[in-house]
Amino acid sequence: MRPSRILPDLQASLLCEDVRQEATGNFIIIGVIGLIRLPKLPVTAARLCIFNRWTAGVGDFTEQVRLVAPDGSTALRQSQIRFGLKEATHHAINVSMLTQVEFATAGIYHVEVLVDDVMKLRYPVPVIHQPPPPRPGTPPPEEPAGEQPE
Repeated sequence: MRPSRILPDLQASLLCEDVRQEATGNFIIIGVIGLIRLPKLPVTAARLCIFNRWTAGVGDFTEQVRLVAPDGSTALRQSQIRFGLKEATHHAINVSMLTQVEFATAGIYHVEVLVDDVMKLRYPVPVIHQPPPPRPGTPPPEEPAGEQPE
């Protein structure tokens, strides 16, 4: 007896700057992101891509990808993609493009990947605020009024 539906496994999920497809059908993943270091906040990212590869499933599915703010509940951006796998030996590659993502504060953001409302993966994306070092010859910033250096 052949199964009519098996929930697929998420083989890979990568947050990156861009994904391109060659004429051969192969994918080029550009700028894999492990953390985001920003010289100022808030900032808006024009585009972030999430590359997901599904396998070992049978049936039609809905993938949902969410980028969640540091508060753990606010979805900044989300994407839904329908896909199907006819055989358990097949695979599906989905690329979600999240546009105009505003990073208002530093903290730990999360990418959540679900299939048919079942969470398959949740991984952290630290956003770090790191002002650029002062240029040589630039006076140090003034202390706020009322505070005296020790």
